[in-house]
Amino acid sequence: MVADLQQTVDAVWRMEAAKIVATLTRSVGDVGLAEDLASDALIEALQQWPEAGVPRNPGAWLTTVAKRKAIDHWRRLDRLDDKYAVLARELEHHVDESWDPERIDDDVLRLIFISTHPVLAREGRIALTLRVVGGLTTEEIARAFLTSKATVAARITRAKKTLGDAGVPFVVPEPAEYPTRLSSVLSVLYLIYNEGYSASSGERWIRDELCTEALRLGRVLAALLPEQAEVHGLVALMEFQSSRFAARTDADGRAVLLEDQDRTRWDRAQIGRGVAALERAAQAVQRRGTGWGPYALQAALAECHAVAPTAADTDWARIVTLYDGLVQAAPSPVVELNRAIAIAMRDGPAAGLAVIDAIDGLTGSYLLPSVRGELLARLGRHAEAAREFDAAAALTTNGAERDVLLDKAARART
Repeated sequence: MVADLQQTVDAVWRMEAAKIVATLTRSVGDVGLAEDLASDALIEALQQWPEAGVPRNPGAWLTTVAKRKAIDHWRRLDRLDDKYAVLARELEHHVDESWDPERIDDDVLRLIFISTHPVLAREGRIALTLRVVGGLTTEEIARAFLTSKATVAARITRAKKTLGDAGVPFVVPEPAEYPTRLSSVLSVLYLIYNEGYSASSGERWIRDELCTEALRLGRVLAALLPEQAEVHGLVALMEFQSSRFAARTDADGRAVLLEDQDRTRWDRAQIGRGVAALERAAQAVQRRGTGWGPYALQAALAECHAVAPTAADTDWARIVTLYDGLVQAAPSPVVELNRAIAIAMRDGPAAGLAVIDAIDGLTGSYLLPSVRGELLARLGRHAEAAREFDAAAALTTNGAERDVLLDKAARART
């Protein structure tokens, strides 16, 4: 019974945490305090729900309790006055535990914008928003940045303090301010989605709740900024990637790699939405007379896979060309590694291996040895491939990923 309740609370928190913190931040004007209040409400839920039962609308229940705790907090600080009146009005209007999706969506969007305020350094903006909105742990954020947990924790702490000291208002900025924040907002949505698409830790291959939330927020942002090509590009990318979810795991939850997936299980309606979003990105690029950005380029890459009837029909020549552009637009070791894979598919594994061996910046990541192992296996150098797969398995912190790599190592040895 206790275990079932804990699972229920965990599920509620995963789905509602960002909305709750966003709503509280709008009310109390402090991201750090909002997080603390939400955590206190969660503790109270663990105390009350075993006897009283899970409320009909647990998200609204947690928000209401957190607001009451905010009142208690200000009462202790002798600062009730206006804040008490604001919260009291909100509590009065929400005693029925109603939940307005449009209001909450707007609050989450506000939270993203406040967390990516230009008063913060770029790394701090993204780390804070991933933690508060995405619900990612400091370890997961550290892996996304290829840095240490301590560095990320320090960035988040500094960002919260900076926002508090600066008295940043909890509002969506004016359109003139979008250019100074949009890049960070898109980075946040992209990283949240990536963590969901290929979880960096745990036993789950896909954290679909993160992908769903990132895609939902992307669609909201696209409606807000219809002339921004990169917003449509990111939405298209997420639509294409999400279309494959049903085929990415087998009946036992084990990972199924792209080339082995049953493409009849891909969501063709979602692929159609991706194609439409990418077309909107292309039209926006044409109207503005600008080049393609990194998200639109990645969406075009995903489209190549999405529209290919079989793995053998994939247009690898076009994919290499797109990666050439992506290396120029958003250079990174991971982009270079993916380009090397595309070259291997177009020109053969030896050509790809030569490119991979010149890549710097992936020390300590499982990605480099896993790809080297794949190409070595295709070259018939099975003993070397097995060693690479073993090394990659030792570096990954995701159980499903580890199983795939160990299985490849075993097959290489036989």
